Amino acid sequence: MHSFRFRSSPFLVVSVIFVVIISSCNRRGTKPGPSGFVDESFSEQLSTVLSPVDTESVGSKSWSLSQDLRLVYQMDEYQPIWVRENYSSNDAADRLITELEDMQWDGANIDNYNLNRIKDLKIKLDTTKKNIVADAIAFDTALTNCYLSAARFLLYGEVLPRKVDSLWHHKNDTTWNAPDLLVYGDDGGYPSLSDFRSQLPAYELLRTAYRHYTSLQTDSSYLNAVFNLQQPEQSDSVLWLSISYVIQTEQPWLDVTPNDSMSVRTQLIRAFQTFKSLRVTGKLDSTTMAELATQPDVSAKRIRANMERIRWMQRTTGDTYIVVNIPFMELYFRKEGQLVMNKRVVVGKKARQTPSLFANMTNIVINPPWGVPPTILKNDVLPGIQRSGNQYLAKKGIKVYDSKGKQVNVNSINSKNYKRYTYRQAPGNDNSLGYVKFNMPNKWDIYLHDTPHREDFEKRDRALSSGCVRVHNPQEMALYILSGLEEKTKYTQGRLDTIIKTHKTRSESLSNKIPVFITYLTVFEDTSGNHIRFGRDIYGRDEKLLAAMN
Repeated sequence: MHSFRFRSSPFLVVSVIFVVIISSCNRRGTKPGPSGFVDESFSEQLSTVLSPVDTESVGSKSWSLSQDLRLVYQMDEYQPIWVRENYSSNDAADRLITELEDMQWDGANIDNYNLNRIKDLKIKLDTTKKNIVADAIAFDTALTNCYLSAARFLLYGEVLPRKVDSLWHHKNDTTWNAPDLLVYGDDGGYPSLSDFRSQLPAYELLRTAYRHYTSLQTDSSYLNAVFNLQQPEQSDSVLWLSISYVIQTEQPWLDVTPNDSMSVRTQLIRAFQTFKSLRVTGKLDSTTMAELATQPDVSAKRIRANMERIRWMQRTTGDTYIVVNIPFMELYFRKEGQLVMNKRVVVGKKARQTPSLFANMTNIVINPPWGVPPTILKNDVLPGIQRSGNQYLAKKGIKVYDSKGKQVNVNSINSKNYKRYTYRQAPGNDNSLGYVKFNMPNKWDIYLHDTPHREDFEKRDRALSSGCVRVHNPQEMALYILSGLEEKTKYTQGRLDTIIKTHKTRSESLSNKIPVFITYLTVFEDTSGNHIRFGRDIYGRDEKLLAAMN
């Protein structure tokens, strides 16, 4: 199989599929294509129209969708894929047309697939026998073009990440093998387009939600309720009817019952506030009312943008993995499809945003020392030294060393030579990394760690770090990994406490590396794993992505 990455408009029009078929040429041999038969007339005419591709150039940046189409038929010896021996459409064609229509719930513009033209050709093939080979070639190549285009959309998305998010560093390492799968599929048919969708559970939840909010755009009862929320001077009973209808329509899974501690009204408002990541007060403040009055197309667009982001990521996750969702400021630890741990995290402040990236967790460090990174060194440590000298370093527990490991006198440090030295904070109660660090080597030096500022986890706004991710109660996660994931080391809380008290660094390598996805998704799954939840766009990235997609 050929494997390469291609990023281009996924809806290139293959003009050759509608040309008038001209003279045929002789071929050396034929083999049955995916349709299961050999058709000399079809192959001879198609091979005349579709010139061969230079397979040595596969993977080059100039490789296009039209070349993919030519490669498919070249590998298949120009045999038909979507028509039967009598040139009528086969069952695979019917299934693909249905799947292409279903692509609208991935946020794709299915008008680009020209399905009306394809359906007209299908009817013509199935009912008439005029110009039959030319129509069969037009129909077959059009469907192949659509299949390849849809597969690329699902695997890689429609927008180049770097054009809309300079801090997106996920490497979509999916192997592009749709042409090979189409030709050499084992089942004699074709691999479903679903095989190219992300396996991250949130993706299917977003598809379902996108379909739901799209349907609400033509739901007159829902739209009237939203409209009523924007009208002044309504009675409380009329207003509440609209509020209740909107909430229960957007969250049809809610099951609230009266109880002594909280009214149904308060339960519904709190549930909606949680759903939209608002302050959970149970009261109808102005922010809550504005969210209730949001038009469904606005919500649908946000969902569509986040499906696109997931397509930028790796398609597969593995059985055990961690997702850190930056806008939600939460960590999701999954094992064998189950959420085993959900934790609050502190992420980068707006001036020092946490980037989106993928890396494997390779080891856990107890009592980690802290080497001051360049950004913090320039923006925090150097000004502190210039302001207070040794007093600043002593307060932070930082010592400075030269290239030979010799401690440096602070008076010799200035704005011109500060980069020559190494700045380290020894393990201890005030260490910036706390007692536990989760190493995941990457060139941006981003990792997960403890913090001495544990009070920050009680805050709603937790974009407070210099870029790395601080984890609430990291000792619980460390113990789970070291003792619960088939690691050779067995840790108890008592053993961990004993090591921490020594203030000596200890590193435990993981025999089972854990994939960590740090990502920016403003709509994601809730902790039940059954529904979506809207988050806040804390870095203001949605608008630029939506503009590019539109």
